[in-house]
Amino acid sequence: MGAASAVAVAAIFVWLGMVVAISFIEAPLKFRAPGVTLQIGLGIGRLVFRALNGCELLLAGLVAVAFVVDAPAVGAAVAAGVAMVTLLAQVLVVRPQLTRRSDAVLAGGDGPRSRAHWVYIGLEVIKVAALLIAGIAALMA
Repeated sequence: MGAASAVAVAAIFVWLGMVVAISFIEAPLKFRAPGVTLQIGLGIGRLVFRALNGCELLLAGLVAVAFVVDAPAVGAAVAAGVAMVTLLAQVLVVRPQLTRRSDAVLAGGDGPRSRAHWVYIGLEVIKVAALLIAGIAALMA
């Protein structure tokens, strides 16, 4: 395994770990902490997910560059591509909808819950599966 491939594998697994830790552990647990209201939880969530998505974009770029330097197995490239497209859909399409909803709640408004939250979670599941496949395929090549 060359240096670029090793960098790609490391970046993929760091990315995977960050998504699992934040999306599937931190996010649901913060609302169970004593004294955390919906507004506080949303405020924290917005900051955390903005930072997470920024880190994800950097890691995705690192993986892309590493794959250009040292071409991966086709399965690794396809799976990483799925993860990258999923991330872009979350950041460009779903997160703006979530931001509008959280803006309304933070301003004291109420209304129907957004389905965008469930779409985001579904995309997180797809992204986790894609990263796992990409990392294993890149590691095995």
